[in-house]
Amino acid sequence: MTEASIPAKYYQVGTATVEVHPDRYAAGAAAARAASKALIELAKAHNSIGVIFATGASQFEILNELTRLPDIPWDQIRGFHMDEYVNLSADHPASFRRYLRERLTGKVSMKEFFEIDGSAPDPEQTSRNYAAKLRLADPQVCFLGIGENGHLAFNDPPVADFTDPLDAKIVLLDALCRQQQMAEGWFSSVEQVPDHAITLTIPTLLRVPKLIVSVPGLRKAMIVRRALEEAISTECPATILRTHPDATIYLDLESASELDDVLFSR
Repeated sequence: MTEASIPAKYYQVGTATVEVHPDRYAAGAAAARAASKALIELAKAHNSIGVIFATGASQFEILNELTRLPDIPWDQIRGFHMDEYVNLSADHPASFRRYLRERLTGKVSMKEFFEIDGSAPDPEQTSRNYAAKLRLADPQVCFLGIGENGHLAFNDPPVADFTDPLDAKIVLLDALCRQQQMAEGWFSSVEQVPDHAITLTIPTLLRVPKLIVSVPGLRKAMIVRRALEEAISTECPATILRTHPDATIYLDLESASELDDVLFSR
C-alpha cells in the first residue's frame, strides 16, 4: 500500500477529535473541506460570519485548498488574523499581513478583512481596537496551528494564560518560538525575529465554536505528543485544545509519528 492510499484514522482525545492523514496535502484538504462545510451551513443562518485565520507553514495546504473550493460564502465572511509582529513592515516577507494578502485575501473577495497593524505607533491601542472589532464580529470558526513550543497564536508558555482577562495583548516571544520562525525560513537569523507581537489570547480563541487545527510535519511530532498526552497546563498551551467541544486536530503521518501508544490507549 502506498502512503497516498493509506486511509485516514480518527480518534478522540478529551473532547477534541484527532484525524491522521497520509500526508500534509491530504490533511490540509480534509481540513479545508470541513471548514467549507461549516461555512456553508453558517451562511444559512448568518448574514455575517466572523472567521479567524492562522498563518505560518502549517497553513499552506489548507489555505491553498480553501481558496479553490466552490460555494464558500466569502461575501459573508469577516476575516481576522490571530497575531502580528510589532514594528515589522507589512511588506516584510515574514509579515502575517503580507502572508494573508498573498495566500488568502488576494485570491478571494471577502465581505471584510481586518488586518492587525503591527507597525502602528501605539501597539497597545492597536491591540485594544482589534479586540473590540473581533468581539463585535463574534467569530464562529478559527483556524489554528500549534507552535513547536506548544503555543497557540503567539501565546508562548511564559505568557500563556487560560483565564486571560484580555482578548488581545502584546507579548514577548520566547527563544524557541523565535527559533522556529527562523527555521521555517521567514528570517535569515534569530536576531532578525522581532521580540514582541500582538496576539489574540487563549480565551479568545477558545470562545470560537469551531476550531480547525492543522499541524503537519515531522518538526511538530514531539509537540503534538505533548499536546495530546501531558497534563493540561500553560507549560504546553496546546493541551487546552483537549477541552474544546468542537476542535479537530489534523495531522499527517509525520506529525503523528510519536503518537501510536497515546492514541491507541484512548
